[in-house]
Amino acid sequence: MGFFGPFHRKYRLGTFIELWKRTGLVRMSVAYLSAEVGFESDLHTYSGGLGVLAGDHIKSAADSELDLIGCTLLYREGYGKQHLDEQGNQSETYSEINPEEFMSDTGVEIALPLDGNTLHSKVWLYQIKGVPTYFLDTRHPNNLPEHAGLGNRLYGGDNSMRIRQEYLLGVGGIRAIQAMGHEITGLHLNEGHCAFAALEMLYQGWTREELKQRTLFTTHTPVPAGHDRFPWDDVEIVLGEIMPPDIREIAKSGDNCSMSHLGIGLCGNINAVSSLNSEVAEKMFPGTKIHPITNGIHHTTWTSDAFKELFDTKIPDWRDNPELLASVALSPEELLTTKEKARSDLRQLVFSETGVELEKDRLTIGFARRFATYKRANLIFRNLKQLEKIGAGNIQFVFAGKAHPKDQGGKLLIKSIFEGAKEIENDIQVVFLENYSMTTGLIMTAGSDIWLNNPIRPMEASGTSGMKAAMNGTPNCSILDGWWPEACVHGVNGWAIGNGEDNRDDDRDAKNILDVLEHEIIPAWRNRELVWPDIMKQSIETSSQFTGARMMQDYLEFYSNF
Repeated sequence: MGFFGPFHRKYRLGTFIELWKRTGLVRMSVAYLSAEVGFESDLHTYSGGLGVLAGDHIKSAADSELDLIGCTLLYREGYGKQHLDEQGNQSETYSEINPEEFMSDTGVEIALPLDGNTLHSKVWLYQIKGVPTYFLDTRHPNNLPEHAGLGNRLYGGDNSMRIRQEYLLGVGGIRAIQAMGHEITGLHLNEGHCAFAALEMLYQGWTREELKQRTLFTTHTPVPAGHDRFPWDDVEIVLGEIMPPDIREIAKSGDNCSMSHLGIGLCGNINAVSSLNSEVAEKMFPGTKIHPITNGIHHTTWTSDAFKELFDTKIPDWRDNPELLASVALSPEELLTTKEKARSDLRQLVFSETGVELEKDRLTIGFARRFATYKRANLIFRNLKQLEKIGAGNIQFVFAGKAHPKDQGGKLLIKSIFEGAKEIENDIQVVFLENYSMTTGLIMTAGSDIWLNNPIRPMEASGTSGMKAAMNGTPNCSILDGWWPEACVHGVNGWAIGNGEDNRDDDRDAKNILDVLEHEIIPAWRNRELVWPDIMKQSIETSSQFTGARMMQDYLEFYSNF
């Protein structure tokens, strides 16, 4: 349980921090760096889970009045707007973000040596309550064109651009936070993208021991290919004098600099984002103790208007203390009526976006996330004849999600959804909502009846969309990966697909989905007035343990030692 034992489990987080402040134990000022941060849909400087989680982390810190300072890059063209043709071919356009619509110009600028020249960055402020997040903007008149372009797109460009973006994020992020008048007492680095920040603190005078004591590194990615690697020559060119002579020994990553190995080699505290994810990460980084801190969602952001209204009436203090959702006293009628409002919102969204009218009485299965190949979005269509036999007249699907512009495999997954939908269109309605966003995600997680998730275990780090669904009374039907092994009570608050098998077997997993759908979910749905409300209630109660408030309690055990 750590230094604080069971104390912080007994008291609400705000009460705990207030007691801390009174005793003079809170002196931390944590710099929280992330390559992407998602605060709202139109400020599209996020691609998926990492960015939205970062936004939820900062919002939860603001709720708790923690002295946390966020920093990220301002991508003027964001991640790209998704367009799909009738065959499901994805293309992208890039609309310009005007930062003045979302944040304040601080008037502060930083300058970094780069490529024999100077990289200039403006600093914009996005504030939530008392917690600032600074966005670094390279659209500066004194920048070289190639330097001004570093802030164009999230995860765009080649390695030459990426290493320079990460230099700006790490080194520039530290200097920007300091230029805004903050004294940094601790670092929280999300993924290897931010690892250069640790080198900057060493360059400014922190000892190696201070760095280890005062830095937390969070690894989110259980896939080796998802960790950036750069040639050592490029690292030396970009870092210049802040590069320590023993950097290759610290990183222990061979011919290229693995940014995650560098971050882990420098930082003394490492965590992953679920219990299973920590086990996987320890195998990726042998000899490293990696603590499990399961992700949580910012509960007021991810609760639909319909459920907010219900919770406000029945649980008045739930906004300040989401743990109260664990003992929710809601009648079946209240749950079904509220859920129908959320379902109606989803039907309206689908109609306005696609012209398709979903059936009110059919079980609506939602699937929305990044279209990476390991998430197997098309697995449910592996046996179309059996799916039709089970689902004709009973079920309908709503899909959404973007593939990375350069991920041809992910784009083919989207195309396969369209192909499968065409084959079963007479019996099962399938719609795909274009340009997945935070707004779409909220409406889908609240308005679906089942939230489907079937990644290749154990490649899902956490999977926060399932937590959002649960908060809105939408039970999960998921492979036992990410957060779900910690939450699932099969048949009570949702359903497990399989028994936690790690070896990939698409035929087995597809069969398991259809089996649980045919023998458990559809029968429960047919008897929904009697059965479904209790499953919804159990789902909501489960969600109370997967909020940003609980997550901040766990992170405080590290922050308190900074």
